[in-house]
Amino acid sequence: MTISRSLCAAAAALASLAVLASAPAASSAGEAVPTVFLGDGGVGGYGIAPVDESRLSCVRAAENLPDVIEDQLADQSILLDITADVSCSGAALRHVWEEQDLGGDVAPAPPQKRALTKETRLVVAGLGAHTVELGRILKQCSARLRGAAGSLLPGEAVDTRSPAAECAAYFTKGAGADWLTKRFEQAEKDLEKLFSEIGSESPSAEVVLVGYPRLIPADVKRCRAALPDGGGRPLADIPESAWPFLDEKVQARLNSSMAQRARTHGAHFVDLYAATGGATTCDGPDRAIGGLLEPSGVTLLHQKLPWFLHPNETGRDANGDAVAQAIAAMYGRGPA
Repeated sequence: MTISRSLCAAAAALASLAVLASAPAASSAGEAVPTVFLGDGGVGGYGIAPVDESRLSCVRAAENLPDVIEDQLADQSILLDITADVSCSGAALRHVWEEQDLGGDVAPAPPQKRALTKETRLVVAGLGAHTVELGRILKQCSARLRGAAGSLLPGEAVDTRSPAAECAAYFTKGAGADWLTKRFEQAEKDLEKLFSEIGSESPSAEVVLVGYPRLIPADVKRCRAALPDGGGRPLADIPESAWPFLDEKVQARLNSSMAQRARTHGAHFVDLYAATGGATTCDGPDRAIGGLLEPSGVTLLHQKLPWFLHPNETGRDANGDAVAQAIAAMYGRGPA
């Protein structure tokens, strides 16, 4: 879910599943639905090889979530005309209406809403983790991420004076709790603006908001086992005391906020958090999330990029299938 400005600059240098509102009429046979995808690295496929060379600055996979969704829907005779996929690793909600700084001499990514038109009939969006600054939260909980291992993550730990081992307590009271509250307040405001911007640019479009897959299982003991390929523990050096906090107070809270805002605006919400509890980063060979700091499939500047709890290929495919099923239900179709 997270990636830094410095990583983008380096890349450029190398060249319930749905909450239903009023369902749209099913598209006519052979008629493609003009569709735009907005999002961050979860939509764009950060860490999945090969990388789309025309989108190196966003570290976007050549086959990402929109590709899976398009293929799954085509099997159900629902055709998408993807007029734009503007997902970009590191994008926050505000980057729908503001430029995204990609660092260095790289031209900023334009506001994602520029891809929307009056002819757009379907908008699929997946953003929010960068608005609550998940990367900084992870750094607050990991000594390794505060060092060289976290150099590709944006920002610093929220309070470097507070030890990583005490991060759960830090966010529970005082300045840490206040900071976290403000991040979620900002996320709610930005989610409201997201729907407003989409409604203004594409008033006839159905909107699908995609939540994030679950990172940490309810049974946190599963996170004690090492990754099957010997790449360390799934959550690196994040202390066990922080695991329930990250799941319940960060990820579940964000998921709930996204679902509520979607309901309020008559949009469709794909609850990946609820659907992916058996394929978290702690589920060994069945994991659909790359372990924290586990080498990903992408090599840039002769180095493997690390996962920062992004969906791997298994997760991309499963998440894409879930979103496709939700969209198919909108059009009155069953599963493939």
